[in-house]
Amino acid sequence: MIIVTVTPRDEPNLFGSLRTKETALRREEKGTLHRAGKRKSGEEKWTHARYKGSIRFQKCLGGVVAAMIESNSETDEWQLLQSFVGFLYRHFRAEISSVSLSFPADEE
Repeated sequence: MIIVTVTPRDEPNLFGSLRTKETALRREEKGTLHRAGKRKSGEEKWTHARYKGSIRFQKCLGGVVAAMIESNSETDEWQLLQSFVGFLYRHFRAEISSVSLSFPADEE
């Protein structure tokens, strides 16, 4: 599991902007990240067209977005991470102040 914390520069609703962009790309039949599961207020789950696993993220205080990237395969996990960070970079780099990664200890 990888935790990604995205801090917006001035954008009060980065979470809403992410949802809107994914919806627009899906309608144009573009992109590889797509919403999965039921819609919940303040939460979202995306899957990738090719890599197994999911990206779950939620809106936090101050407009911060916290995402959890999970996959049973380490290879798919870093590829999901690369895809998500690439999505942020391509579409929102001007609105983002910082992106931080956390690697929680494995529970055994």
